[in-house]
Amino acid sequence: MVDAEEARKVAEDSREKSWRGQSFMRDVFLGNFRIDLLERLTLDEPDRPEFWAFYRRLADFLRDEVDSAEIDATGEYPPEVVAGLAELGAFGLKIPKEYGGLGLTHPEYVRVMQLLGGSDGNVAALLSAHQAIGVPQPIKLFGTAEQKKRYLPRCAKGAISAFALTELTAGSDPARLGTTAELSEDGEHYVLNGHKLWCTNVTLADLIVVMARNPATKRINCFVVEMDWPGVEVEHRSRFMGLRALANGVVSFDKVKVPKENLIGKDGDGLKIALVTLNTGRLSLPAGTAGSAKRFVEVVRKWSNARVQWGVPIGKHEAIAHKNAHILASTFAMESIAYTVGELADHEDADIRLEAAAAKEWNSVRNWNLADETLQVRGGRGFETERSLLARGEPGIGIERAMRDNRVNLIFEGTSEIMHLFIAREAVDKHLQLAGTLIDPKASIGQRLGSLPKILAFYAWWYPTRWLRWSLWPSFSRYGKLAKHLRYASRASARLARNTFHGIARFGPGLERRQGFLFRIVDIGIEIFALSATVRHAYKLQRDGAEDAARAVDLADFFARRTRRNIDMLFQQLWRNDDAQATRVGLDLLAGKHSWLERGIDPLPYSIDDLRPKSMEEILKEREQRKSEAAPEQAATQEQLRTA
Repeated sequence: MVDAEEARKVAEDSREKSWRGQSFMRDVFLGNFRIDLLERLTLDEPDRPEFWAFYRRLADFLRDEVDSAEIDATGEYPPEVVAGLAELGAFGLKIPKEYGGLGLTHPEYVRVMQLLGGSDGNVAALLSAHQAIGVPQPIKLFGTAEQKKRYLPRCAKGAISAFALTELTAGSDPARLGTTAELSEDGEHYVLNGHKLWCTNVTLADLIVVMARNPATKRINCFVVEMDWPGVEVEHRSRFMGLRALANGVVSFDKVKVPKENLIGKDGDGLKIALVTLNTGRLSLPAGTAGSAKRFVEVVRKWSNARVQWGVPIGKHEAIAHKNAHILASTFAMESIAYTVGELADHEDADIRLEAAAAKEWNSVRNWNLADETLQVRGGRGFETERSLLARGEPGIGIERAMRDNRVNLIFEGTSEIMHLFIAREAVDKHLQLAGTLIDPKASIGQRLGSLPKILAFYAWWYPTRWLRWSLWPSFSRYGKLAKHLRYASRASARLARNTFHGIARFGPGLERRQGFLFRIVDIGIEIFALSATVRHAYKLQRDGAEDAARAVDLADFFARRTRRNIDMLFQQLWRNDDAQATRVGLDLLAGKHSWLERGIDPLPYSIDDLRPKSMEEILKEREQRKSEAAPEQAATQEQLRTA
C-alpha cells in the first residue's frame, strides 16, 4: 500500500524541474501578461504544397472510403480502411522523412487532426494514439540512433503502436505502478511482469511503449515491447459508450524478456519521458475537438435554416440564436487555441507544458458542451441514430454518435481533474521554489529562518508590482476594438497572481488539499489564455486583410465579453464559496450517512470490496493459479497428440 507522502514524492520526482523555455501561461500565473509571446506566432496556414496534396488525399479517403456509421455499428475498423490509411502514409505523420514518414510540422499536424476530428472519431483516435503517445513520439524524442532506425520506419509503414501506462490501481498516480521490469542476472535483458488496462490500439498493435518499475532501484522505466514476443497477451478487448471501434484492451506480460537495448532513455527516466511525450501528444485533442466543433457549426447553420416553427426558421428565434452564437464563437476560440499551441510546439525556446494541458482541458470541456447544445438544436433528430434517420428517409447526421464519441475527451490523456492538478502544481512552482521551505512542515526553525532573506527580497519587489501597473488606454491600442479585452486580461493576470499568493499565505502546506481554490485559480488562467489566443488570432486575420477578418473580430469580441464574465465570477468564488460544506457533505456520503437516500431502489449486487480494484500481487497470484490448474489438462492433451 502506497501512502500519500510516497505518492507525492514519486509524482514530484517525475515532473520536469526546470523550464526549457518561455511560457505564456506560466507568466500569466505570475502576473506577467506577455502577449508578445503570442504575437511572435504567425498563425499562418501551412504553405507546403506537399502537405496540402496529402491533406486532400486524406480528405477524399475519409469522405469516400470511411463509413462512420458502419464502424460505429460494428465496433471494428475495416481492414481496408486501416490498409488505406497506411498506404496514404497516415501512420507516419510526425515521423521524419529520413525514416519514411511525412515529417509534418506541428501546425500541419494540427490541421490533419482537425480534419479527422470533423470526420470520424474512431479513425482520429486510432491515428492520434499511434502518433502522439505510441512508439514514434518517445523514440523520436528520446530514442537512440539504433532505436530510431529499427522502429520509426516500421511505424511509418503502418506498424500500429500503443502506450501502456494505466493499471487497475494505477492511473495518474505513478507511485502505485505494479508492473515490474527486473534486470536479468546476466544484465542482457529485463524480465517484464504485470498487467496494463485501457491500452488504446493494443488489439491491433505490433509495438507498444510500456512503463514498468525496476524492483531493484524502485525507478520507473520506459520500454519498446513487441506484441508477438512470448509472454505478451491481449487478455480482453474493452468496449465503451462511444468510440466503439477503439482497439483498446487489457494486455498482460508474463516473464517477457525485453532486450536491454529496448530501454528508452536511462534507468528511471520513464515518467519524465511519458510527461514530455504528452506535452506535444496533447495537441491531438485540441485540434480534433476543434474539427468536431466545426461540424457542429455546419449542422446548426443548415438545420436552423431548414427547420421552421411558428412561421419562421428556428434559428431566428432568440433562444436558438443564442445557442448558435455560443457554438459559433466557441468554435472560433477552439480553433484559435489549437493553432496557437500547434505553432508554439515548433518554437524551440517555448515550454508548452501548461499551454498544451490548458488547450486539452478547455477544448475538450467546451466541445462536450457544444455537442450537447447541437443535439438540443436538432431536437429529437439529434437523439436519433444516423442509421435510423436514413432508414426513414432523412439525412443521416450522427449527432448522438458525436456526443458519445466526444465524452471520453474529458478523460483521454489525463482527466479534467488531473489536468487541473497538473496545471496548479506548475502555476505555484515559482512560489514553492522561493517559499517552499517556509511552508514545509518538515523544515526546522533554522531552515525556515534561513529562507526568509531570499523570500523577503523577492516579494518586496514582486508583490507591489502586481498592484502598480498601467493596463489602461493606450495599452494594446493597435488591437482596435479588441484592445479593451487585452487590457482586461493584463489586469486579470496581475489579480490572479495576487490571489495565488494570498492562497499560499493563508492555507500554507494545506493548499494542496484546497482543490476548490486551486481549480478556480487554474480555470482563471485557462480562460485568460483562451481569451488572449482568440483575440490574437482575430487581430492577425484583420492585420493581414483576410476576407473574413471583420467577422472573426466580431466573434472574438463576443467571445471575450462572455469570457470576462466567467473570469469575474471565478474571482468572486475564490473567497466566497461553499467548498467546506461541499467537502463535508461528500465525506458524509463516504461514511454512509446518506445511504437513506438510496431507499426505493434495488441495491446493486456489489459491495465496496467487490468494486475495489485488485492489486498487482493478486493479479499475478491468480495467473499462477490458472496456470497450475491448466497444467494437468495441457499435459494430457500433449500426451494424446504424441501418442497419435
